[in-house]
Amino acid sequence: MTDPLHTPHDRAAIPLAPSLDPSLIDAHMPTRLPLLGTRVLRIGALAILLGLVVGGIAKGLTMLIGLITNLAFHQTWSTAFGRPTGHHLGAWVIVVPAFGGLVVGAMARWGSRAIRGHGIPEAMEQVLTNESRIPARMTWLKPLSSAVAIGTGGPFGAEGPIIATGGALGSLLGQRLPVTADERKTLLAAGAAAGMAAIFSAPVSAVLLSIELLLFERRARSMLPVALAAATGTGVRFALEGPGPVFPMPALAAVAPQALIVYALLGVVMGVAGVFITRLAYAVEDAFEKLPIHWMWWPALGGIVVGAVGYVMPETLGVGYENITAVISGHLGLMAMAWLAAAKLLSWSVALGSGTSGGTLAPLFTVGGALGGVCGLALAAWPPLHVDPNMAALIGMAALFAGASRALMTSAVFVFETTMQPHALLPLLAACTTAYLVSGLMMRHTIMTEKIARRGVHVPTDFGVVP
Repeated sequence: MTDPLHTPHDRAAIPLAPSLDPSLIDAHMPTRLPLLGTRVLRIGALAILLGLVVGGIAKGLTMLIGLITNLAFHQTWSTAFGRPTGHHLGAWVIVVPAFGGLVVGAMARWGSRAIRGHGIPEAMEQVLTNESRIPARMTWLKPLSSAVAIGTGGPFGAEGPIIATGGALGSLLGQRLPVTADERKTLLAAGAAAGMAAIFSAPVSAVLLSIELLLFERRARSMLPVALAAATGTGVRFALEGPGPVFPMPALAAVAPQALIVYALLGVVMGVAGVFITRLAYAVEDAFEKLPIHWMWWPALGGIVVGAVGYVMPETLGVGYENITAVISGHLGLMAMAWLAAAKLLSWSVALGSGTSGGTLAPLFTVGGALGGVCGLALAAWPPLHVDPNMAALIGMAALFAGASRALMTSAVFVFETTMQPHALLPLLAACTTAYLVSGLMMRHTIMTEKIARRGVHVPTDFGVVP
């Protein structure tokens, strides 16, 4: 007997919820899912090429930073990715970041003002207002200015400049070839993802960062090329640097239920800290705006503060990836982490507010990890909570960035990929979610969007249906 509810025609397309039909029609949803089309193959091939090129640029940028660092602080000619610590400059170390700031200020004035800042907001603005068109000169001005700023002691990571450079290179490729504005945006995001993946060996979080902060959508025709570029960039890093986590640490144990609750509450604390840090960074920037001197000189003034802090605490100078490893591995005590968090925050906020060139991810991870480690050591005094200070440091890293940027999934997955700690995934997700929630309730814009929102640019926060 034939079932009247299951005719051959109905079996081809049975509505799961008939009440949704009017909504689907209003949203212009297609009745049949379209094929991807051959243009996705073309953009994907270009994305792979971008990944190869940007992966090589990432290696070149780290070598350039190493060269400038070794020349400025150790007077040696070497491209090894060295540290500013261990120098013999004494109080003269204060002058080094100021000189770097002076060079960056001159490059910004007579090269391009767009090199100022950490790069991601500027890329977002071009996506939202200029059809993803970034000037060609940014492909060399941004990495060069950032290498000078970081190599002379600027408290930034190398990831921000290479993300901006990769995005600029993708945009340039999209301007030179006959592609649509959407495809140019995809190439921009692909270049940025390849840059982040090549620096951190974090391909999945690089894709998520592009979705959450650059693409403002999740469609196969844009996500697939970005994923190909991120995978290629990571492959280049593996070939040049070898596999393995960027921030190695001792293995973490599974999380007890009561500890999971504590880590979720720690996310609340980090969400509040993310709001505070965002407001602090822009308050410093506003203070520089009121100075009665040309903005070209601001990075040099900020460099004096960076040098003074670095004279007292040399660990704040430069990229500082080794600080992150020390924090999450339990190599620092409570007071050492507290001082590191305070000093790095002061140095970074002044440097960023002065308009120099550098990234935000590594400084926020350093500050967040140190704050989380401090909380973890304090809470470990109560054994029934089963809090692991190293896990708390990981939570602090991710949750602070989630609260400041609201890149929720990027934050959680990034810390997992860079440490390879599977037991951390659940508490990371819980803490990043609570941090995002607190940030969203307390702050309208984020550290990534406040600058462009002040210029009248509307930044979408939710994904909608794309016809």
